[in-house]
Amino acid sequence: MSNTQKITDAIVAQGILPLYFNPSEEVSLDVLKAIYKAGIKAVEYTNRGDAALANFTKMVQLRNAEMPGLLLGVGTIKNMQHATDYMAAGADFLVSPGFVPDVAAYCVANDIFYAPGCMTPSEIIAAENAGVKFIKLFPGNMLGTEFLTTIKDIFPKLLFMPTGGVDTTKESIESWYKAGVCAVGMGSKLISKKLMEAKDYATIETATKQVLEVIQAVKA
Repeated sequence: MSNTQKITDAIVAQGILPLYFNPSEEVSLDVLKAIYKAGIKAVEYTNRGDAALANFTKMVQLRNAEMPGLLLGVGTIKNMQHATDYMAAGADFLVSPGFVPDVAAYCVANDIFYAPGCMTPSEIIAAENAGVKFIKLFPGNMLGTEFLTTIKDIFPKLLFMPTGGVDTTKESIESWYKAGVCAVGMGSKLISKKLMEAKDYATIETATKQVLEVIQAVKA
């Protein structure tokens, strides 16, 4: 099985891709521990601040020491420099807020899972033609479930995951699954700034467990 397929399968089985960033190395590691304890096997760390690469490097070390089976990906990859820096740091997969053609070409050539953010049929077609099979619908709150319902039949071979605008409620998750997603991306609705500031890792763990249960119920 290809590496891309292995990561695709893991995200689809999990049904959610949690994502977060925190400038503090300590908080970044403690959030990772909390969601891993809750049952998360694939997570996206967002490349959003000066500390992101250093923090991610520590997260990879922690994963290698204590978290077997955890896939660590990086989001907000906007250029080749980001892509190569994070792959060198030990990233398992890459996610972008938009479609970056040279990153897509690099990932497809090297069997690296890549999920580009797409907002229009033109962007989705460009990604598909580049060999990408997994599309992040972004921003999900702007596009809504009807967008996917409308375009899904045009792209029978692609998998879709909305990020932004997906709530932790059964109603929100179910509406996206009914529209045809394979997973949902969830950031601040699950791992909020407020919870990270309070270092309330117990709540993050509990909320993550609940969302995983909701997703399994919805999929069943």
